[in-house]
Amino acid sequence: MRIPHPHSKLAPSRSLCWLLSCWLLLGCSALAKAQNPKLTTYVDPMIGTGGHGHVFLGANVPFGAVQVGPQNIFKGWDWCSGYHYSDSLITGFSHMHLSGTGASDLGDVLIMPYTGPIKTDKGQQQVPHQGYLSRFSHARETARPGYYAVTLDDYNIRAELTSTARVGFHRYTFPANSKEAHVIIDLKEGIDDKATDSYIEQIDPQTFVGYRFSKGWAKDQRVYFAIKTSAPVPQFAVYNETQQLAGKSGKGVAIKGVFGFAKAPGTLQMKVGISPVSTENALANIQAEIPGWDFANVQQAADTQWNKELSKVMIESQDPVARRIFYTSMYHALFAPALFNDVNGDYRGTDKKVYSKAPFVNYTTFSLWDTYRTEHSLFTLVQPERVNDMMQSMLAIHQQQGKLPIWHLMGSETNTMVGYSAVPALAEAYLKGTPGLDGNQVLAAMKASSTRDDQGVSYLKSMGFIPADKESESVAKALEYAIDDWSIAQVAKKLGKLDDYKTYSARAKYYQKYFDPHTRFMRGLTTDGKFQLPFDPIQSIHRQNNYTEGNAWQYTWLVPHDVPGLIKLFGSEAAFTQKLDSLFIVQGSLGESASPDISGLIGMYAHGNEPSHATVYLYPYAGQQWKTAEKVRQVLREMYKDKPDGISGNEDCGQMSAWYILSAMGFYPVSPSSGAYVLGSPIVDKATIQVGKGKTFIVDVKNNGPQNPYIQSATLNGKAYSNSYLLHKDIVAGAPCN
Repeated sequence: MRIPHPHSKLAPSRSLCWLLSCWLLLGCSALAKAQNPKLTTYVDPMIGTGGHGHVFLGANVPFGAVQVGPQNIFKGWDWCSGYHYSDSLITGFSHMHLSGTGASDLGDVLIMPYTGPIKTDKGQQQVPHQGYLSRFSHARETARPGYYAVTLDDYNIRAELTSTARVGFHRYTFPANSKEAHVIIDLKEGIDDKATDSYIEQIDPQTFVGYRFSKGWAKDQRVYFAIKTSAPVPQFAVYNETQQLAGKSGKGVAIKGVFGFAKAPGTLQMKVGISPVSTENALANIQAEIPGWDFANVQQAADTQWNKELSKVMIESQDPVARRIFYTSMYHALFAPALFNDVNGDYRGTDKKVYSKAPFVNYTTFSLWDTYRTEHSLFTLVQPERVNDMMQSMLAIHQQQGKLPIWHLMGSETNTMVGYSAVPALAEAYLKGTPGLDGNQVLAAMKASSTRDDQGVSYLKSMGFIPADKESESVAKALEYAIDDWSIAQVAKKLGKLDDYKTYSARAKYYQKYFDPHTRFMRGLTTDGKFQLPFDPIQSIHRQNNYTEGNAWQYTWLVPHDVPGLIKLFGSEAAFTQKLDSLFIVQGSLGESASPDISGLIGMYAHGNEPSHATVYLYPYAGQQWKTAEKVRQVLREMYKDKPDGISGNEDCGQMSAWYILSAMGFYPVSPSSGAYVLGSPIVDKATIQVGKGKTFIVDVKNNGPQNPYIQSATLNGKAYSNSYLLHKDIVAGAPCN
């Protein structure tokens, strides 16, 4: 089965059946409605909290602004989410986290209950008893979607957490007959950032408000909060570092508010609302989302929300491990983007202005260099009602900062990673017909990002390539820009803007200049147009070489928008597949200075980092789909485990999980803007996808099993299907279930 041009036409259809050595079908089944298992029981939130997964652990709801969870002392890269499975100390519970990122930030509004005399410092790893932190063990720790609990061993306090979209709900159960007790709100602490200003004030015996401004990965982050307690707080003191301040309020860079109890309460509950705009909005968020004090009800509501979203893909599998990994991946994929607005629609823009009652739901945490490759495609399938709001958020960011987001975090542009990677996500959404998107506005925003003079684009415009002796990461930047520019061309074509279509189609071919026909690698070019020397396809110096978190072996294949053109550069399909075969077997040392992101290796294929994610799906373009089936099965089997270190690299806000989800069902968006998905090899026996408007698309696999990875035949709507790809329009056409 070969993949023709991704825009070749197929007859409209509503169901597909494949025959593998196992075989597969797609369509609608009334049975899907009858079954409604509690899918949250299949989720293991501990997966990815060890190794280099960097996954958030705690309580949240899908796409929630609040992610309330435990925090360890920050000890480096593997603590980017604030928590690592290897740790045994908890400093408290903070309300905002990143999940799976390679950089650290957030950890705002840290709260910790403890007994004994007042302590205002968290303590240190080697001398923990000097501070308020506590030891804990995994044996006394519980985590499931929307709920987290742990026993603080040094105080025998049971801490439980749940949440709504904008409010974290705490329940602390103190030991019986405990005397003096405290709860500290530490506004100095964050995850590897620095507080630049903070404030707390007691409004009444049960209400406290404040803010924390900080500088970290997000250069100007501002979060406002409000706290309501279930009982009056008898004593409240404010400290700046260790110095107690007069009165019931305080302002500074190391502000801590401390609740005091001469005798510990049996149970204390706290509702903590956050807002990007004001303390008044934070209080309004509490009133709107958790007006009462029924912790169990809020927890159940969170579980219900997770079940609703997880049930948008119902799978059947004889393998309990695969089912657990699949639904944990679904869970992780819905952490980000995260809400960045209040219940009344207010949010704070990149320009730090407040936008009141916005006509769209505003989002942040756009890890676009990662997520444009798969996660946004997943959203177009199972979260279509949210896609327009995500895209409107990106367009608003463009209006506020003059370019589309690169890696956007809490109202700040971090400018992390290469490419203008919002472009393929926007193009995909528009080309797939997402309601509410204005094509002319989309194209204007794309052109604005692609015609700036930063990040090597000025060389691209003036020279037609990016010289390696003038610009770091030149090859990675150029290849990403080619992908982005091809996406712009497709939008221009749909709008009838033929001049733009020609311009960006030509720019999308610039990748060809970096291909060395002698070594058959993508290589850096110097200003004189010659290939840079010396050259080693394996060695990679992080952020000082021609590649970003990778080497020539991985980046040579980063041409998903024009695989036939790449094959032509190799000279033949045979030469292309021979080199691609070599990728998975070549051995060599990456060097001491290599990025730790180059992980999940099979030969030099690096599944732990995103540039490799489409590579296993390239064989069908050369007529060897069966090799893709083999490699996909190998990656699914070896790079994903149901263990704390079960993710082979940074989760990256859901991208690693999105790859698993779609690959487990048997298809993958090599070039997301094309609207096509390349067939792989499904490991589930059946998948029922809710594609919106009451329609479903069913993947039904026959004779499936580890020994049967190859697709022997397929049917779509009961008719023989010979292509090795699916079109998005055929999937979302679905069929109504009766």
